[in-house]
Amino acid sequence: MSRWTDLAGKTSGEDYAARFETLARSGEDVHGEARFCAALVPPGARVLDAGCGTGRVTIRLAELGYDCVGVDLDASMLAVARKQAPALPWFQADLAEFDPARLGLEAGFDLVVAAGNVIPLLSSGTESTVVERLSAALRPGGLMVAGFGLDEAHLPVPPSLTLPEYDDCCAASGLTLVDRFATWDADPYDGGGYAVSVHRR
Repeated sequence: MSRWTDLAGKTSGEDYAARFETLARSGEDVHGEARFCAALVPPGARVLDAGCGTGRVTIRLAELGYDCVGVDLDASMLAVARKQAPALPWFQADLAEFDPARLGLEAGFDLVVAAGNVIPLLSSGTESTVVERLSAALRPGGLMVAGFGLDEAHLPVPPSLTLPEYDDCCAASGLTLVDRFATWDADPYDGGGYAVSVHRR
């Protein structure tokens, strides 16, 4: 069972989406991840949102002209995504078993994004497998972006993965670190408790 499943409990996708709607209404920027991704690849690029949740990032990138696919394990999250953007492709799948061909998709994505603490909320011990699966979905030269917390202040669960361990997973999957930031606004990484990492296949 994933750490997300343990954490979510009875929390539904509707509850999760409502929280971001409240933030947006209060003037908070809720599209930092999509803006960050849009600076990396041009409109029209194929983007896989791994652990897409309610589809906030996928939907925004699609509005900006990207060819997006959303994948998540949580049915209640995907129900919200499908309701908000029924024309977009949403798939329920465990990232540790992710295989584009099994879902009727072509591999060769230009960008894979894992936002919202996807990596630390995976089932314990599956991190390297998930990174390998996501790397395999990229075209040669494609980019993988993952943003996640590294300490208790930035995570809803106890920290389980260090940056060196994540980099090792990436290296073992044929990915090379390109850049690292402290936020989705591309502030320089300063060794703090949150990191956005960009790796290239």
